[in-house]
Amino acid sequence: MFCMDEADGVPGPVCGPVAPTATRRGRTPSADVERELLAAAEAVLIREGPGGLTVRAVATEAGIAPMGVYNRLGGKDGLVDALLIRGFDRLRAACDATAGPDATARFFDAGRRYREFALANPHFYAIMFEDAIPHMFDNPEVAEHAEAAFNALVRVVELTAAAGVIAAPDAVEVAQQIWSAIHGAVALELKGLIQTEDTAATYGALLGTLFQGLAPR
Repeated sequence: MFCMDEADGVPGPVCGPVAPTATRRGRTPSADVERELLAAAEAVLIREGPGGLTVRAVATEAGIAPMGVYNRLGGKDGLVDALLIRGFDRLRAACDATAGPDATARFFDAGRRYREFALANPHFYAIMFEDAIPHMFDNPEVAEHAEAAFNALVRVVELTAAAGVIAAPDAVEVAQQIWSAIHGAVALELKGLIQTEDTAATYGALLGTLFQGLAPR
C-alpha cells in the first residue's frame, strides 16, 4: 500500500496499491539514475511546457516509481533546481562561445547568442526568468550558476571596453543595462508582441543602439 496524491505523485490522502511503471534491469548507479531523471524532466518540459512538469510525468518518462524522484532529487523542487542549473549553464556557454580578436564582433555575437538561446529554449527561459513554475529561488547552487551566466556577459563587456570600443567604467553596471534591454526584447518576442516584420533585424538594431550608446565620448 502507498499513499499518493493523484495530481503529482506527492504523498497524500489517496491510498492504494501502486503499480510500477517500469522495471529496471539490475541496479543502476545513483548518478546515472539522477542523469536519467534530469533527462526525463527536460523531455517533459520541452514537450509539455512548464505546466506539464510534474513528479508523476517525470517518473513515467524515466520509467521509475514517483518516489524515486523524491529519493534522488527531493521532489519537484529538486527537479526545477536541476533544470535551472542546466539552463543557466547553457546560457553561460552560449555567451562564452563568443571568440575572435574583433571586440565589436564579439559584442554583437554575444547579444545574438543570448537571443538564439532564448528562442531555441523557450521553456527553459520561462522557468529561468518568467517564474513559469512558482518556485523559491533560494538554492545557493542555483544562484551560483545564475551568477556565472551573468558574469559571462560581464566578461564580454570587460573585453570590449578593454579594446576601447565601448566605455564601461563599471562592467557590472553596464552588463546589467545590456541584459535589461535584451531580456526585454527577447521576452516581447517570445510572447509574440514585436510589432515589426523582421524580428531579427529589429533585435540587431537594438544591439547597435546599445553599442552606439556605450561608445566612448
